[in-house]
Amino acid sequence: MKQMEKKSLAILALTALVLLVSVLGPEQLARYKDRGILNQIVVDETGSAGEGYRYTLNSNEKLYLLSECLNHQVLPESELSAMTRVPAPDVDYESLIGSYAFVVNRQGPSGKEITGEEIYEVCNREIGTLKECGVLPDDVREVAASSYSAVLYSAIDVLEPQNNMSVWKVSLSTSQQNADKANRLIDAYIDAESGRIYEFYVRTEGTWQELEPDRMIGEWSSYMGLTGWENYEPVNPLLETAPDYRKYRFAGIDGRSTVVTIGFYEGINELFIKIT
Repeated sequence: MKQMEKKSLAILALTALVLLVSVLGPEQLARYKDRGILNQIVVDETGSAGEGYRYTLNSNEKLYLLSECLNHQVLPESELSAMTRVPAPDVDYESLIGSYAFVVNRQGPSGKEITGEEIYEVCNREIGTLKECGVLPDDVREVAASSYSAVLYSAIDVLEPQNNMSVWKVSLSTSQQNADKANRLIDAYIDAESGRIYEFYVRTEGTWQELEPDRMIGEWSSYMGLTGWENYEPVNPLLETAPDYRKYRFAGIDGRSTVVTIGFYEGINELFIKIT
């Protein structure tokens, strides 16, 4: 009888122990594991399979993208150009909106782009390079932060947003309207990564007859790293506001092309390269 009682007590004790372990065991085990990982930095390497693909535009593609984006906003131009601009007939301007965007980049330059503190120095460096290769006259003066403004823009293909680029627009400050503009840069668009000057308007003491547009476009093309250009005759030359100009066509994206114009406004002696 006593043996039966002992067995019953043993069974009850074992049952109580199992119940106690089942109740308290998981909590104690979790606390033990937590002590091994809490308040410690753990580095876990992950693969790059989930990273998005970033497409890098070549020089011709950048030129085309910028030209399309600039065509959807007010272009930099001289006072004379602004007054004499003639709208193209039979153009549905509403249909031009939506595919490309040219907007102020309010986030600022990325780590690989030219900063606001660097842009004037870079602009002067590129002006010097264009002088050396004969694209800009030697009399063009350097720019300074005290007389110019610089704004960073993003040019984006809205339908294919991986096609995008950043450019600085450097302009003679509006506070300098009454200042002497002789031999000065009026406007320029500058690649925010390379610093190359896509488009510019400058006042000069030269004349159109002294210029060599074909040689200049060849030098500018090499400077920009562009390929595949040819002379281009506009369908309607009356739409060009400058009396003296020469147009060239560059290969763009998906068989489309970019037209680059070298021109000159008489009277104010303004030389320009613009992209359309």
